[in-house]
Amino acid sequence: MANAITLAQQFVPILDDVYRKSALTSVLDGAAELAKQGANANELIIPKMKMDGLGDYSRASGYASGDVTLTNETVRCNFDRGRMFEVDVMDNLETAGIAFGRLSGEFIRTRVVPELDAFRFACYAGAAGISKPAAGTALSDGAAVVAAIRAGVTQMDEDEVPQEERYLFITPTLLGLVRDMDTTKSREVLDGFAGVVPVPQSRFYTAIEQLDGRTSGETAGGYQKAAGAAEINFMIVQKAAVIQFEKHVAPKIITPEQNQTADGYKFGYRNVGVADVYENKAAGIYLHCKPAQTDEKGAGGNG
Repeated sequence: MANAITLAQQFVPILDDVYRKSALTSVLDGAAELAKQGANANELIIPKMKMDGLGDYSRASGYASGDVTLTNETVRCNFDRGRMFEVDVMDNLETAGIAFGRLSGEFIRTRVVPELDAFRFACYAGAAGISKPAAGTALSDGAAVVAAIRAGVTQMDEDEVPQEERYLFITPTLLGLVRDMDTTKSREVLDGFAGVVPVPQSRFYTAIEQLDGRTSGETAGGYQKAAGAAEINFMIVQKAAVIQFEKHVAPKIITPEQNQTADGYKFGYRNVGVADVYENKAAGIYLHCKPAQTDEKGAGGNG
């Protein structure tokens, strides 16, 4: 059993590295040192600061008293998903490790990460108080895309959202329209971001439905576009506006001796995390999406 525990511990940094390289939203992860484990397994404690503004200075009494409050807020993890898969018995743990490394790496790249990205974008798109145009709009050419992005940037500037660490998440199709223009205006609109991240449409919806992996019709697991959801054109996200922390649980390994159903190793993977928006920083999210299609469900996704 000790060897199985050691094997599990060896894979934690490998799985984390695969996540960081594959997840499009990993650039928004909060600093790990800021989050602490809450009283319950599915809770995190994060710091939150609030302070008063300037007041009049009096020559008689001096400064107006101000208050700054640093509180620790408990947030519930809203992403808690997992899978167990099985590998036939191997000659030794080293060989089993190779098999698990390949399987788990592919599993995270093709199943975990797309759903995690889609879940986060949907959470941010559905947050109260974010900025967005009055109605969904289809963008037909590069000039329209540039104008829409500039409108989003202007809105954030007017709302005094910090210009640092603003990320543009945009579909490859629309990004291609902008880059094909190859003009000063098109280059400048992209250069103003900390990063420009192409997001496949299959991960870019205003709402998703996560399949439970158990009931009939949902055994494949994964996710799909929710009924009535809209396809996102692009999002501008200021990193400090989101509450995004990733919590990997060490892989669970059941050896063949403990496996009561087959002669093989069982490897379990569970991912617990949170994706939310600070209520006082909602202006740090700008959403531009197509009109919602109420009669469409299940387009895209990895279900």
